Amino acid sequence: MGDDELAELRKRRMEQMQRQAMEQQMLDQELEQRRRQESQIQQILMQILEPEARERLNNIRLTRPDFAKAIEQQLVMLAQSGRLKQRITDAQLKELLKQITPAKKDWNIRRR
Repeated sequence: MGDDELAELRKRRMEQMQRQAMEQQMLDQELEQRRRQESQIQQILMQILEPEARERLNNIRLTRPDFAKAIEQQLVMLAQSGRLKQRITDAQLKELLKQITPAKKDWNIRRR
């Protein structure tokens, strides 16, 4: 290997390391932004939900994370739009969940 080839290899390796560092920095920034958003959502939920309703939502999050996320987003949108006049109780959250949950199909199997 000549000096020119070695210098070219070093240059390529340096560029590759810089790209990796930039990508890692961007990933770290995205992660931090997601953490901030999640923290803001949790703060809003603490303000608008009674403790029992918050506990119910946390239980839902354990079993159905996507559904809980959708509920949280809807509650935050309601709060931000000013449509909530008081804190949401557990009973009100149950009603909201009934309205949002898709109706289950009832299957009847008949044997002849």
